[in-house]
Amino acid sequence: MSDYAVSVEGLTRRFGDFVAVDHVSFDIRRGEVFGFLGPNGAGKTTTIKMLAGLLLPTEGRGTVAGFDLVTGAEEIKQSLGYMSQAFSLYADLTVLENIEFFAGLYGVPRARRAERRDWVLETARLTENSRRMVRELSLGWKQRLALGCAVLHEPPLLFLDEPTSGVDPISRRHFWGLIYQLARGGTTVFVTTHYMVEAEFCDRLALMNRGRLIALDTPAGVRGALHTPLIAIESSDGVRAVRLIRESAHVRAAGLFGRAVHATVDDPATAMRELPPILAAGGIAVRTIEQIEPSLEDVFVAFVERTGGALDE
Repeated sequence: MSDYAVSVEGLTRRFGDFVAVDHVSFDIRRGEVFGFLGPNGAGKTTTIKMLAGLLLPTEGRGTVAGFDLVTGAEEIKQSLGYMSQAFSLYADLTVLENIEFFAGLYGVPRARRAERRDWVLETARLTENSRRMVRELSLGWKQRLALGCAVLHEPPLLFLDEPTSGVDPISRRHFWGLIYQLARGGTTVFVTTHYMVEAEFCDRLALMNRGRLIALDTPAGVRGALHTPLIAIESSDGVRAVRLIRESAHVRAAGLFGRAVHATVDDPATAMRELPPILAAGGIAVRTIEQIEPSLEDVFVAFVERTGGALDE
């Protein structure tokens, strides 16, 4: 058996003249939590559809859960669990009825259904609320129930598509605890997210833009790939400060991060000396200016801009 749950080489998908995914190659180890990032239009959804056996590649080759992308599409579908940000639950059914429905849908053997049902209820912390209608549950409970239903059949590979969108931080942290629990048990987890804090929780990250894979490494490795110095400026008007800073010859790129402006520069000392007078001339007071270590979000933005920007810009 291969050490890889997913292995693709030169994966490509065209729609007429448009290349949605352009010769993408990567491997995902069994039991790995693999983050898949990118702006809208980067090719993430098309890639996922090919990996899930829902869309055939135009070019390239690969295997998912040990099955060939082209000849084993049906076997791949049966080997996956999938959960989206919209949750695939039925609001007019109870918690138990949802579990029973998905157990049947995924073909869980009848001899194991009671055991798997109890596991989902315990994992989702819904044992005492098993007869409540799903529409009455909080978003965090729905999230945990949806995850439990997605792995009722104990698939070797789990796809999570923006699973924590709109969920509070405490529920999100508990959800990630469940992800780690599944990974420790050998489940490979493929997760898309726009939360950079969540991306830090992954074992490795793949960053897509304009159909191409532009970074592939651990979170620390991705952060370390931004070699251009970065400075942070807190001022009286961050929005106007960005516009003025971008016009400076000392700055490569700049963007607003919360209330501060983050700017990549060639020479931090020169930039920190020259930018305050430029901003002051524009009526903007500088409160602090300092060199900082790049966050994952800084690197994400820098890499996307370096590779032509997002398609929807």
